[in-house]
Amino acid sequence: MTGIDADGLRARYRAERDKRLRADGSEQYIEPVGQFAHYLDDPYVVPTPREPLFDEVTVAFIGGGFAGLVTGARLKQAGIESVRIIEKGGDFGGTWYWNRYPGAQCDTAAFVYLPLLEETGHMPSEKYTHAPEILDHCRRIADHFDLYENACLSTEVTGLDWDDDTKRWIIRTNRGDEMRAQFVAMGTGPLHRPKLPGIPGIESYEGHSFHTSRWDYEYTGGNPAGAPLDQLGDKRVGIIGTGATAVQCIPHLAPACAELFVFQRTPSSIDVRNNHPIDPDWFETLEPGWQAEWLMNFTTLQTGGFTDEDLVMDGWTDISKRIRDKVLSSGGEFTRETFIKAYEDSDDEKMTEIRARVDALVTDRQTAEALKPWYRQLCKRPCFHDEYLDAYNEPGTHLVDTDGKGVERIDATGVWANGEHFELDCLIYASGFEVGTDYARRAGFDAVGRDGEHLSQHWADGMQSLHGIHVHGFPNLFVVGFTQGANLISNVPHNLTEAGRTIAMIVDHALDVGAAEVEVTEAAEQAWVERLEAGAVARMTNSPDCTPGYYNNEGQSTGRRGTLNSMGYPEGPVAYFQYIDAWRNSGEFEGLDFR
Repeated sequence: MTGIDADGLRARYRAERDKRLRADGSEQYIEPVGQFAHYLDDPYVVPTPREPLFDEVTVAFIGGGFAGLVTGARLKQAGIESVRIIEKGGDFGGTWYWNRYPGAQCDTAAFVYLPLLEETGHMPSEKYTHAPEILDHCRRIADHFDLYENACLSTEVTGLDWDDDTKRWIIRTNRGDEMRAQFVAMGTGPLHRPKLPGIPGIESYEGHSFHTSRWDYEYTGGNPAGAPLDQLGDKRVGIIGTGATAVQCIPHLAPACAELFVFQRTPSSIDVRNNHPIDPDWFETLEPGWQAEWLMNFTTLQTGGFTDEDLVMDGWTDISKRIRDKVLSSGGEFTRETFIKAYEDSDDEKMTEIRARVDALVTDRQTAEALKPWYRQLCKRPCFHDEYLDAYNEPGTHLVDTDGKGVERIDATGVWANGEHFELDCLIYASGFEVGTDYARRAGFDAVGRDGEHLSQHWADGMQSLHGIHVHGFPNLFVVGFTQGANLISNVPHNLTEAGRTIAMIVDHALDVGAAEVEVTEAAEQAWVERLEAGAVARMTNSPDCTPGYYNNEGQSTGRRGTLNSMGYPEGPVAYFQYIDAWRNSGEFEGLDFR
């Protein structure tokens, strides 16, 4: 693509960033406490009364999302039957249990996003499956591996303490439980605790309101399967937030409301999705081992590597292939400098295409201009959708662009923005989840390890671990996530699947050799962190061309603590997955002490 004024783009990007920088950073959001505490309630299941548990299991897993499901599955495959998953929701699913807003679906192709497809024999119905099918798949995994049998659902962990005398973890819950476990794994994830915008007057609104993760179908009509929101025909509805959730639900709100007001601080980048149904005859041609092949194909391409073909063919692999091809066409060596130049040129092209797509789809010129994203694609979570931009062509849909300032205040009857008052019947918060807050705050408890040390204390200056899984001073405890491991954010379940496999092999080995404790040595933990820090490079999301968002701590410097809490394997996800596979299959489990 020619004719791109790269210097002009930089200037525009930085000007748009500067408009949005706030001194309070992530502190601009408020917790759902007090009058908003009901946003933490489970609207889907009334907990079944039961007696408190005072028993013992071999492995307890805290969290019933993908992390708990894949780890539980691997443990069962290893022959470990005494597995209990503890989940605060009324069923398995994690973020897919809570998120049932209209239009919810995965942003990464289902063939690589949904774990254990081969093991459960499931064919996704479409390239990007919708939330009800994803939730059903979570239940399918739990059924297939008998994880319901010993699960504690509608149960929230309130305390986790290591008993050094018995070499057991004591788990306390809001149901009065005081169960024990030889091993505990935690996969509480970042996408389950809703956050609210700290807008002045938010507590004074007297109309109907809800957070997208607790969608109120009793008020709107419709259902998660996509039935029309048929009770909004006479309603003036406002929605605050234009991130990935809003992008998916606004196309359903736009034709349903008498009037819809979308309050925008920063537009999302909206690339083509091209969703389509899966052909069962084609699916039958896939050979055993196909999902592992697809996972590595996607990861390789998405992180700039080479494959004979692109099996997934989506927006994630498109930008990476562009970068890779520009490096090759330059004739130079693959250095950090050549990569950055290729990244910037490719991104300039991609974002120019994305802005041109807005012009092609949105009929009102002023609205189209306001919907154009002026930042690099990976500064914020990229969005892919085929109906979002068209929603603004609905006559009752109004984009209230605040030019980076955000909503001014909320009062009893509506919202103030750009000096104008918008009277509303209903206000929807599409403000996302707590991502960068402290682990203990998001989890709802703070693990207490040997000698009374709290995990929050151990991580006070940033995460310290081996592989992002093992923490010194916390024997028989495993953390499941992506930080300090592969750190593959384009397909988070891949990280979880590999971590689950690793944990199952470690537990199996510990039981085989009769070890009472498994713990990373202090030296191994320190060496791993030093290795990651030495290879850490400035993330693209922290560049001066980036608008604030949760990817970059709202544009605020994170210091060493933030680097530790967000870094991954220096050689990249593919190299990490190869490394961890060799590490666990060696049988030596270097860095761990079995005693």
